[in-house]
Amino acid sequence: MRPVEFQRKFHQGDISAPWNHPVPAEESPYKELIASGAVMRVGGRPSLARYVAQIWKRCDFLVYDARSRVRTRNSHTRLGSFWLVGKPVLDVAFYFLVFGLLLKANRGIDNYVAYVAVGVLMFRYSSVAMTQSVGLIRSSRSMIQAFNFPRASLVVSFALREALSAVPLLLSLIVMILAIPPHVAPSLVWLLALPLIVLQGFFNLGLSFVMARLGFSVPDISQGMTFLSRILMYGSGVIFPIERFINHPAVYDVMTNNPLFILLSMYRTILIDRSVPPPQNWLSLALWCLGLIVFGFVFFWRAEEKYGRP
Repeated sequence: MRPVEFQRKFHQGDISAPWNHPVPAEESPYKELIASGAVMRVGGRPSLARYVAQIWKRCDFLVYDARSRVRTRNSHTRLGSFWLVGKPVLDVAFYFLVFGLLLKANRGIDNYVAYVAVGVLMFRYSSVAMTQSVGLIRSSRSMIQAFNFPRASLVVSFALREALSAVPLLLSLIVMILAIPPHVAPSLVWLLALPLIVLQGFFNLGLSFVMARLGFSVPDISQGMTFLSRILMYGSGVIFPIERFINHPAVYDVMTNNPLFILLSMYRTILIDRSVPPPQNWLSLALWCLGLIVFGFVFFWRAEEKYGRP
């Protein structure tokens, strides 16, 4: 039937509007696609396996986006990428001045400069992932509403950016403990810092998934992130050993099983003591990373339909 003839019969009442007689799902020509999941409602939550596949297809773009953002992060400043290393190093100098020289917290620690450098720089890698991922979904609301893509890609891209930024952080840490007295001699054991920072990257990714959804669901949580970060810093042995200040066995057990405390202890064992961390530390950290990745990803995925709502 030609369009002109259809329009004439429609106005005469000989043909009713097609939307008045919706086609049942079982009679739809697309029923096979709908049943297989190839066609779904825009903004709907896909199955977990399909969700992972959608993110995997975007891996090349996520890596490219992360690298571009790292290169341009400080492009508005005169020193540019120098601040990727410069700001953390200034933080180390500040904490060493306050706690090492003024408060004399360095008693009993032979190489307090290296102790503080490892604590501050490597804790910073995780604390940034925790505090900045809270507002990730809300700050990307316009893009979420404009395009259809797995929202977890935002968290993955953020984690990749921080992982790339951690590479110069680790290199600057090694230079500091080599150059500042008392010097630490290089060792082949230092190569273990590479798998350790990879584990920390996975830990940060799982943590970012959890914090991104919590920050979206409870926006007020962002106001307390600085406070929480400070508690974790002093409870993870970043500036001084917690053993000398904790006399309660239960509190001590909780703090020493804190994954950030385990991470920093392993970094110090590798880089300062030039020894291999005990196997139970590797196992404990691996379980933390695996559990947080699985829980965080599923926790984030379950709210997929809510992220694009106004």
